[in-house]
Amino acid sequence: MAFSVSKKKPKVVSSKKIELESSSNHCCSSSCSILLRIIYKIPTAIILLLLIFIWSSSTTIISGKIVHLCVSSRKLNDLYCLSAGTQPKLEVSILDNTTTFDGNVELKKENVLDKQVVHEKSTSFVVSTITNHANVEVKKQNGSNAELVFNTSAIANVEMKKDNVVDQHDVGDDSDPSFRDSFGHEGAHNDELEKAMKMVNEQLQLHRSWQSDKYNKKGCVGNGIYVYDLPTKFNNDLVGQCGDMVPWMNFCKYFTNEGLGEPIPKLGKAWYRTHQYSLEPIFHARVLKHPCRVHNENEAKLFYVPFYGGLDILRWHFKNVSNDVKDSLGLELMKWLEKQRPWGRNSGKDHVFVLGKISWDFRRKENSWGTRFLELEQMQNPTKLLIERQPWHVNDIGIPHPTYFHPHSDQDIISWQTKIISSYRKHLVSFAGAARPDAPENIRSILINQCTSVDDQDCQFLDCNSGGCSQPESVIELFMESEFCLQPPGDSPTRKSVFDSLVSGCIPVLFDSFTAFYQYPWHLPEDHAKYSVFIDQKVVRQMEVNVVEVLMKISKKERDDMRRFIVYELLPGLVYGDTDSQFEKFQDSFSITMSNLLEKVNTLKQS
Repeated sequence: MAFSVSKKKPKVVSSKKIELESSSNHCCSSSCSILLRIIYKIPTAIILLLLIFIWSSSTTIISGKIVHLCVSSRKLNDLYCLSAGTQPKLEVSILDNTTTFDGNVELKKENVLDKQVVHEKSTSFVVSTITNHANVEVKKQNGSNAELVFNTSAIANVEMKKDNVVDQHDVGDDSDPSFRDSFGHEGAHNDELEKAMKMVNEQLQLHRSWQSDKYNKKGCVGNGIYVYDLPTKFNNDLVGQCGDMVPWMNFCKYFTNEGLGEPIPKLGKAWYRTHQYSLEPIFHARVLKHPCRVHNENEAKLFYVPFYGGLDILRWHFKNVSNDVKDSLGLELMKWLEKQRPWGRNSGKDHVFVLGKISWDFRRKENSWGTRFLELEQMQNPTKLLIERQPWHVNDIGIPHPTYFHPHSDQDIISWQTKIISSYRKHLVSFAGAARPDAPENIRSILINQCTSVDDQDCQFLDCNSGGCSQPESVIELFMESEFCLQPPGDSPTRKSVFDSLVSGCIPVLFDSFTAFYQYPWHLPEDHAKYSVFIDQKVVRQMEVNVVEVLMKISKKERDDMRRFIVYELLPGLVYGDTDSQFEKFQDSFSITMSNLLEKVNTLKQS
């Protein structure tokens, strides 16, 4: 986009006119001349001030021949920092309180802690849990190893509700909402803290109480799934805009094969170039072929609404449109649903939406990125499945990011398990990612420095800034050759890379509890130490630990035990089979999700 400024040239006063005026007004010629010069310069000064104002208040991004003004965005051509302007940057804070919570789990000095700050409009919560790993020790100068504290300027306004803990999310400032660790800690009250922590854990336990596989065993009698036949503008037409979603990138290659993307022959027949925002079409294609699907709404227990809300958000990110335009399709959908008989019977409580972006993208604050779809009153009762849940809403449930692996049969899974369990892992640690120079609070630069300061055998860094992560083969091969994979938060706490590392048999090293621990209760176990190592990002930022050195202390037996659990217990349930997949021995991520949804709806109807 080019801008040109035309400045109207002041008219030249003729010499004859000046001479006449001089002869009649000789006594004031000097003062008049000065006044005229000032008047002539006023338009120039105004234009210069206007240009300075525009420049100082704008952000310019240049991509090819396109200039975008006032756009705050992340890279969309790098699958491992791909977040398209997602809102929060979650960070942590170390506090001084020690407590006991979550049953009989006691926080001890030698344990590595997990802390998270959630800053609301007037409230910031700090939630803590632990990963108790035998050989991981983090020393803290202040001797504080646990906290469960929130700071607020208006504690009296915090209302704890069973079904909806927080209705508004004002994370940081409006222009760049983010989680921060710089809040003070005065005024904390133990009773509110206990309520907050209790509610978080109750939500997770409630989610886990819906876990069930009985629907795969007993059939579909009385458990019909109805798929709404929405107008195509709510789903397929959005996929059809894949070539125009991002100015410098064509997304269409990622949405072929019913959302799986183009095949990757080098990795095998079950591998596809799947985009991390492809969950919506992938899930839709699978539900259409679910054995419990019914075409009569009166036979249904669960109602699936195939709205591609994530793609609706993505298509507006680099277009200068109003908030009304961003929200328009979601509002149209609500009007359409309210005319359907099943919606009114239970106020949407037996309905489910699958949204392929993070919850924050659907909870826009004023003029920032995304829509307000999940803030609509009609959307409070339905179940929302997302790749990253909002931890204060009980009806937000996290399900895995799509990986590149989409097996068709049990044998595809068994063959891959055999391959990665015996893979030669020549690197102790690896990190596939990019630095965040514009986010100094992010620990990525520190991890990169620690990784690159040792030899490749101890740590291998794959730089996503240089395009190293654009090829899935490079990433998967690196993870298959590594014992541990570093997984720091990016633009939001969760990462697709966490699931890529698990599918590759690489033990993820997590630095934020919201990356996985509070996200995926149906697909990851409550005992996080079985499949991951946790190191608090606060101590990394304060340079109190060297992550590579910490990981060196974990014995080979412990690594092997964790890898066997990941490969044989977790892996099948973390991947989405292809559209026609047939599994007898295993349940994939889709099957687990559908069984648990039916259990949730049955529990609702019984109560």
